[in-house]
Amino acid sequence: MAAGNSTSPTKSGRVLGVIVPAFNEERSIERVIRRVLQEPSVQQVVVVDDCSSDGTLAAVKRCTDDPRVVIKHHEVNQGKGTAIRTGLDAITAPLVIIQDADMEYDPADYSKLISPIIRGRADVVYGVRGFAGQSAYSYWFVIGNRIVTTATNVLFNCYIQDMETGFKVMRTSLMRRLGLRGTRFDIEPEITGRVLRLGYRIYEVPIDYAARTRAQGKKLTWTDGVKALAALMRIRLASHTALFGQPDPYHEERINQLTESIMAGAGDSGLQVGEEQRQR
Repeated sequence: MAAGNSTSPTKSGRVLGVIVPAFNEERSIERVIRRVLQEPSVQQVVVVDDCSSDGTLAAVKRCTDDPRVVIKHHEVNQGKGTAIRTGLDAITAPLVIIQDADMEYDPADYSKLISPIIRGRADVVYGVRGFAGQSAYSYWFVIGNRIVTTATNVLFNCYIQDMETGFKVMRTSLMRRLGLRGTRFDIEPEITGRVLRLGYRIYEVPIDYAARTRAQGKKLTWTDGVKALAALMRIRLASHTALFGQPDPYHEERINQLTESIMAGAGDSGLQVGEEQRQR
């Protein structure tokens, strides 16, 4: 699907809503929020505390001296996906991005991520991580990411370089249209799969990335890669109605055109047979 109209910045230049899902990130969350607020494009920061058992919520509350910070709190831990959906409900900015509650992803990249959308060149932009020079990665982590990304390209006939990136930017209206249902890390492949099923192409830009080790709080495991593949398969095979609550108008149009062609062909064949019989 071609890019839509450009998004005009507000007078302040602030167009971006930032969702920060957080679970037991006491050590880094305040620093992340303060850093996000320094970016001139940020209109709103919605922090969703997913029932942390440490001082995460208290650290977030210290940031409310800036009126752009909105806090949402889950009384029961529900997972990253649910936290993102809770945050999305509170976003009022025209564009939205998900920022993990650590410094793996640098808010300094926001400007390059939103630029293609503002200029009308893209509807969805992903930040591509560089895997070279990252000591925190294992061989199997890199291979797993490549497998999941390749599977995405094969299943959806597209070409993207980093499906699992955490930096995904799009119009808020589009993210709401996706009808997200994921509750945990499965929301990452779900976002991509649903975007591609709607016919949007993903624009990619390189970003800075500082990977964490498991000792530093990295939560992803190899099982999340398997779940990502399963999620992509389900989205690819599901009907448009099951995914989005309504039939695919383009699919329906193609079916109608095909039916008309078959009927017209059958009619022409019938006329031809009738003419041949009369000649006999």
